[in-house]
Amino acid sequence: MTIAFVFPGQGAQTIGMGKALAEAYPVAKAVFDEVDAALGEALSQLIWEGDIETLTLTQNAQPALMATSLAAMRALEAEGVSIDKAAFVAGHSLGEYSALAAAGAISVADTARLLRTRGQAMQSAVPVGEGAMAAILGLDLEAVRAVADEAAQGEVCQAANDNDPTQVVVSGAKAAVERAAEIAKEKGAKRAVMLPVSAPFHCALMQPAADVMAEALAGVEITSPAVPLIANVRADAVTDPDEIRKLLVEQVTGSVRWRESVQSMAAKGVTEFWEIGAGKALSGMIRKIDRNLTSRQVGTAEDVAAITAG
Repeated sequence: MTIAFVFPGQGAQTIGMGKALAEAYPVAKAVFDEVDAALGEALSQLIWEGDIETLTLTQNAQPALMATSLAAMRALEAEGVSIDKAAFVAGHSLGEYSALAAAGAISVADTARLLRTRGQAMQSAVPVGEGAMAAILGLDLEAVRAVADEAAQGEVCQAANDNDPTQVVVSGAKAAVERAAEIAKEKGAKRAVMLPVSAPFHCALMQPAADVMAEALAGVEITSPAVPLIANVRADAVTDPDEIRKLLVEQVTGSVRWRESVQSMAAKGVTEFWEIGAGKALSGMIRKIDRNLTSRQVGTAEDVAAITAG
């Protein structure tokens, strides 16, 4: 059995995530303390006792989800399960930063600051209400690309997340994405759902945020990860720090090639995926990508106990 550790992206956040881990494992609590110190605020208090609307703000959700993933990773390590249990790490969008922190390529403090900057930059890149995203269900990537091209009409409209064979997300100018949702239904999509997001992520409209991240990443030390990263924009393994830096910048405007990333890991021998952190969205996608793959969640103290007991 070959295992990959995968790390969730935005949308997985819940109030209270990671609290039981922090109570059960001092090393998990230390992660939240380190993130709080790096940001100069009590983000952990928001995560555990705040309101979901504030937590869901991009600039909060991104470091919060990373902190929860790293707390789960530290709990695993406390039980004797180290990062080299995995053949690869990967993450969905912001989860790529969590994966790199878990693999020791970027410090937790630097990762928290980068994700706070990334969230702020992505939010401010496009005025609220001018961009949108929609999940197209029941059409494959090539069909959705054709839909996006038809809907663009001179505006930005791109396939942003290739999540699984049944779900591709489009991103861009609000009117163009709304047109794409209607065209997709005409082309046979089962559903086209406008997403409750505050900005059009992973499309060309995010170029101002990519410029901000290029500068921010230039000032941060990145080392080779302990295990290879399957990068979002490449859907293949990378270990070179300079290449990782470049791909993290490209990721802001580039597509999240999650379906291909999972297929790439499977082709390299991975049979089981551990979803490290909040939620189980990635596990659901993995099942749809390849029914022969298994997955398990590692987001609570009970999950860690189940793994170490078994």
